[in-house]
Amino acid sequence: MYITFKELRNIKHSLPTGSVARIAQQLKVEEQTVRNYFGAKKYKDGQIADFQVQPGPDGGIVQIEDTRIIELARKIISETHTPPRPSAN
Repeated sequence: MYITFKELRNIKHSLPTGSVARIAQQLKVEEQTVRNYFGAKKYKDGQIADFQVQPGPDGGIVQIEDTRIIELARKIISETHTPPRPSAN
């Protein structure tokens, strides 16, 4: 899967509070591993994310090998997303 680094960070910032812990628990990984996946670089307490960043627009292009974290993140976002209410004009 290819995604821009900016898109990856936008997904992370769209997650509701507690989502990093939920993802970690469901996938049986450390919370820091999930944070590293979204761009953090604290490898002492978590595994290195399985992706490569190539220079390019919007922070570069990220090639992700294991998509389980991003798929679960998108699922959580879709569960919590409420469509905007129509305006009362």
